[in-house]
Amino acid sequence: MKHLKRSFLPLLVIVMLLCGAMTTMAAAADPTEEPGTKMIECPDCGTVGICMSCYGLDEACEACGGANVCATCGGTGYVESPSQFYNSFWSLLPPIIAIALALITKEVYSSLFIGILVGGLLYSNFGFEGTVLHVFQGGIVSVLSDSYNVGILVFLVILGAMVCLMNKAGGSAAFGRWAQQHIKSRVGAQIATIILGCLIFIDDYFNCLTVGSVMRPVTDKHRVSRAKLAYLIDATAAPICIIAPISSWAAAVAGFAEDGQGLSLFIRAIPYNFYAILTVVMMVAMALMKVEFGTMAIFERNAEENGDLFSGPNPYAMMDEEMVEDKGRVLDLVLPIVVLVICCVIGMIYSGGFFSGTGFVDAFSGSDASVGLMLGSAFALVITVVYYFIRRAMSFRDMMGCIPEGFKAMVPAILILTFAWSLKAMTDSLGAKYFVRDFVQGNAASMQMFLPAIVFVIGCLLAFATGTSWGTFGMLIPIVQNVFSMDNPLAIVCISACMAGAVCGDHCSPISDTTIMASAGAQCDHVNHVSTQLPYAFTAAAVSFAAYIVAGFIPNAVVALPVAVVMMLATLAVIKKIHGRSAA
Repeated sequence: MKHLKRSFLPLLVIVMLLCGAMTTMAAAADPTEEPGTKMIECPDCGTVGICMSCYGLDEACEACGGANVCATCGGTGYVESPSQFYNSFWSLLPPIIAIALALITKEVYSSLFIGILVGGLLYSNFGFEGTVLHVFQGGIVSVLSDSYNVGILVFLVILGAMVCLMNKAGGSAAFGRWAQQHIKSRVGAQIATIILGCLIFIDDYFNCLTVGSVMRPVTDKHRVSRAKLAYLIDATAAPICIIAPISSWAAAVAGFAEDGQGLSLFIRAIPYNFYAILTVVMMVAMALMKVEFGTMAIFERNAEENGDLFSGPNPYAMMDEEMVEDKGRVLDLVLPIVVLVICCVIGMIYSGGFFSGTGFVDAFSGSDASVGLMLGSAFALVITVVYYFIRRAMSFRDMMGCIPEGFKAMVPAILILTFAWSLKAMTDSLGAKYFVRDFVQGNAASMQMFLPAIVFVIGCLLAFATGTSWGTFGMLIPIVQNVFSMDNPLAIVCISACMAGAVCGDHCSPISDTTIMASAGAQCDHVNHVSTQLPYAFTAAAVSFAAYIVAGFIPNAVVALPVAVVMMLATLAVIKKIHGRSAA
C-alpha cells in the first residue's frame, strides 16, 4: 500500500497540473499575443497558474493558503514585465550598442559585455542591484545552465581536441602535401573549400569547424587569407543548411511551422531562398572571375603578395603545433573526419528516436543538434584515440595532452559564444521579438506584393541584432502563416523570405554563434572576419531584396530564380569592372 501511495501521489500532482493549465488556457487567451503587450510568463508557475510550493496538497501552505493558486500571478499564469522598456524600440538597444562597439573598437569581448550591461540596466529600470543580478543570474549563469548550450560547448571542446590530435599525428601536414600535388591554384583551393562546405550540410556548427580543420592547410599553402577562408566557411554553413532538407535547420523549421506541415513548407520554399542560393553563386563566381572588393581585397592582396595570411597577429597562435612530417598520412586526417561525420549523423538520429522505432526522416527532423553532435563527437574522439594508438602515431600521454590543448584553443570561441548567448537573453527579457512582431503585423500586411521583400529586410535586421536565425524565423514564420492562407503562392515566397532574412542577418552579425564558429574554424580574428564579410553579404542581400520584389509580383520560381542569378552575375561583373578601373 505504501508503494501504491508513493506512485499515486506524483500521478495526482501531474493530473492537477494539467487541469490547472487547461483551466488557465480556457479562462483567457495568451496575453503575450496581444499587440503592445507588457505581459510575460509568470516566473514562479510558468503559465500553469497553480501553487508550485504545495501543488494544492497542503491546506496549511503559507504560499497559497491552501487555495492552490499561484500567489505571484493570482492564477492567470502571466505577470506584467518589471521593465518599463519591455516591447519597445529600446529592447533592440543592447545588441545595437554591442555590434557598433565591436565594429568601431575591433574588441569583441568588452563590446558584448557592455551590450549585456545595457540590457541589464534597461531590464531593472537602471537599478544597481537589479542590473547586477539580471546580468549574471538572468544572463551568464542562465545560458551556461542551459543543457543545449552546454552540449554545444562540449562539442566545441571535443572538436578542438580532435584538431590538435590530427595536427600532432601529422594528418594535417600529410593532407597539405597531398593537396599541394592535386590542388594547383588559389582558385582550386577556394572551389575545394566551397565543395566541402556544401557536402557537410548536416549542421552549421559541425560544418564550420570541420571544413576549417580540413581546408586550412590547403588555403594556407596557396596564400588564401584566413579572412577569405572564414567567409567561405561561413557562407557554406547556414546558407547551405537552410536549403538542405536533411539538416538540423530543416528540423527547426519543421518545428516552428504550424499544423505539422513544416518539412513540406521547407522543401517548397527552397527555390525562393534567394539569399542562400545567391550566396553560393556569388562564392563560385568570385573565385572563377577572381573578383575581390571591399576590405577583403586588402587582406587577399596581403596574403597573395606578402604571404601575410592574417594582416595582423594570429589570435590562434597557440594552436600552431609542430607537425610530424614523416609519420603522418592523409588517412590520419580523413579517417577521423569521416568517423566524426558518421558518428554525428548517428547521434542526431538517436536524439530523434530513430532507435526507438521512429522513421529516419522523422528522427532527423525531430533531432536535438546539441545532444546529437555532443554524443557523436565524443564517440568519434574515442575511436580516433584508439586508431592513433593502434597505428602508434603518438604516445598515449601525447594524445591525452591534446584534450586540454584543444580546450585552450577553443576558449576564445567559448567566451564569445557565452557573451552572445547572454546578450540574446537580455533582448528576450526585454521583449524584442514582440516589438518586431507587432511592427510586422501592423505595417507589412497591407503591402502584399512587397511583403516578401519587407519580411526579408525585417528578418535581416532582427537576426543581425539578436544573432539568432532560428529565433528569427521561428517568430516570423507563424506570423506569415497568420497573414496568408497556404494556398496563396505568396505565402511560400514569404516563408522563404523569413528563412533567407534570418540567415542573412545571422551571416552578417558579429554576435551570431555561426559567425563566431566560422572565425574559430578558420582560426581568424573575429572582428576581421566580420568586417571583411559584410560587403559580400550586403551585396548578396541587395540582389536578394530585388529578387523578392520580382517574386512578389511573379511568385513563380521558374521565373524569379533565373532572374535573381542573372542579377547576381551582372552585379559581380560591374563590381569587377569598377574595381579594375580603381586598381589601374
